[in-house]
Amino acid sequence: MSRLGAVLCLRVALVVLLLPSLLATVAVAHNDTGVHKNYLIIVRKPYEYDQNVYKTVSSWHASLLASVCDTAKEELAADPGAETRLIYSYRNVVNGFCARVTNEEVYEMAKKDWFVKAIPEKTYKLMTTYTPRMVGLTGAPAAFHGGVWNRSNMGEGMIIGVLDDGIAAGHPSFDAAGMGPPPARWKGRCDFNSSVCNNKLIGARSFYESARWKLRGIDDPVLRVNETAHGTHTSSTAGGNFVPGANVMGNGFGTAAGMAPRAHLALYQVCFEDKGCDRDDILAAMDDAVDEGVDVLSISLGDDEAGDFAGDPVALGGYTAIMKGVFVSSSAGNNGPNPSTVSNEAPWLLTVAASTTGRKFVATVKLGTGVEFDGEALYQPPNFPSTQWPLVADTRGDGTCSDEHLMREHVPGKLVVCNQGGNLTGLKKGNYLHNAGAAGMILIGPEFMGSVIQPKSHILPVAQIVYLSGKKLKAYMKSTKSPTAALIYKGTVFGDSKTPVVAPFSSRGPSKQNQGILKPDIAGPGVNIIAGVSVPQGLAAPPNPLAAKFDIMSGTSMAAPHLSGIAALIKKAHPKWSPAAIKSAMMTTADTLDRRRKPITDQNGHEANMFGLGAGFINPTKAMNPGLVYDLTAPDYVPFLCGLGYSDHEVSSIIHPAPPVSGGRSPTKNKHIHANAPTPIRSHKPDSSS
Repeated sequence: MSRLGAVLCLRVALVVLLLPSLLATVAVAHNDTGVHKNYLIIVRKPYEYDQNVYKTVSSWHASLLASVCDTAKEELAADPGAETRLIYSYRNVVNGFCARVTNEEVYEMAKKDWFVKAIPEKTYKLMTTYTPRMVGLTGAPAAFHGGVWNRSNMGEGMIIGVLDDGIAAGHPSFDAAGMGPPPARWKGRCDFNSSVCNNKLIGARSFYESARWKLRGIDDPVLRVNETAHGTHTSSTAGGNFVPGANVMGNGFGTAAGMAPRAHLALYQVCFEDKGCDRDDILAAMDDAVDEGVDVLSISLGDDEAGDFAGDPVALGGYTAIMKGVFVSSSAGNNGPNPSTVSNEAPWLLTVAASTTGRKFVATVKLGTGVEFDGEALYQPPNFPSTQWPLVADTRGDGTCSDEHLMREHVPGKLVVCNQGGNLTGLKKGNYLHNAGAAGMILIGPEFMGSVIQPKSHILPVAQIVYLSGKKLKAYMKSTKSPTAALIYKGTVFGDSKTPVVAPFSSRGPSKQNQGILKPDIAGPGVNIIAGVSVPQGLAAPPNPLAAKFDIMSGTSMAAPHLSGIAALIKKAHPKWSPAAIKSAMMTTADTLDRRRKPITDQNGHEANMFGLGAGFINPTKAMNPGLVYDLTAPDYVPFLCGLGYSDHEVSSIIHPAPPVSGGRSPTKNKHIHANAPTPIRSHKPDSSS
């Protein structure tokens, strides 16, 4: 992908520079003083004539833009946004370019024979230790699998590219101990200084050309790679090195490691804090990544309203990736448990749902009657007395303790019961209750979360409990004039027999765009995952130095890099397998039973269906030797796309840089894939006469 920050669309000056003067295309004279916006411009394949005249794709794209772009009537001082118009020229992921144009200019483009479609700018979002042993990578006494690290040499020589919001390059998870140099095919670069990048973190780049226009303006300095928590967490999950003594607030002590601890990592920053991820920057990063030599792409971002595949950057870039043998693991989204909320729906992507891990940070609430409820707490203060404390609840407001002045005279020395929600986060509630002198807080989760708790590091003693336990607690408080309770901290507990449970937030199918194929594809660990961060969330002071380097996060953002790392292991063990073969191996061997050997359930204890769980929970040991494999090549998806009703131009833009299709549309829409797929879906309409 070529960045043409210096290319100016000024009268015909650009064309004169790019073309012999006798072939120059005169710019259309029209008034383009309207508002400039970023558009993804999809164009047809260049004719042989175009290829003879223009030696690069970027110069051809620049000439197309110049043919409709006229700045003669603009005053650049009054409109700095008109200075640089061509933002990205894509080589691999789509046949087109990103540019800043007006609505009038788009109208002019639509008259040209090279024009296919103009898509307005769109912002995507991030889908926000123990798990190697849980999924059976270590070969130690594992949860219920054997080990695979020995067979795959822990992913040595594989390169995992991570699209995210930045990375803390100096984190111990990215230490180069035990790492060899990157393979000779690696063509990427590191925008950190040379002392930070090493044989573990071999690449770090920032893609911001599109985002900076709408966020701050053209005069911004170059945006360096940020040291942020989300990208650090996902990268260390996929391929972090071994870090003995890793812990979160003194809990979960152990040796942290990514799924492929000997794989190399390359970070492509496409998201910016509180600003989201711009579509055209995502395309640019994928455009370069597939050229730079990555083996796997880990993408923990998306949009459940991304629309059809012809305008979705993950779908477009993912197709090019699999054409080049690059496996793509993507997050399913965090809009569950509602149906048809799944993101990243293209059939050539691995779409990953989130599930629990069986590790809990147990905090027990013991009522004055002796009844106990097990909850969780990430911060478990040492030597906290297990004595009974008076209980008080938010009775003036909505039960969420969102009023900072609420009951200030009543909370000192008491345990305050609050519902999650309201105007304040749980951390802020705890902070103001701590300042008011409360002994602690019991935080009741929302009903839709069911049995799943996401504990935080509060500044005061806290127990987070599930909704049903909260109902029983409130009933007890109404039954007596002097309710009391104790908080008993039990540390980290492993081995929940109901594990894995599909996370309530994990987006569900069926797919809106892709109704012939099951989505999500598979489930992986995505609840309360311990991995590296730049700075942990929460208000409690870390009790030891490594506690300041690790934190728990939950989301399909955490599940996708687990599968990315496992894909790297499988590819290392089976270097000739295609991305489709690796995906098939994972899906056909996935577990559908939990540790009780009963069907995996959702957060409410009901049997999880395929639209929440996909094919099942990842089993790397079985995936190494699946027996039957459903293999696909990139062209096998073309009839499927035609069956979905895409035009020839749209199919051609999706499958770029493959040769364009012609007359490929099926006479009737067939939404079922015409190829070997491990999980096709067939809808059945009952006979009305029966």
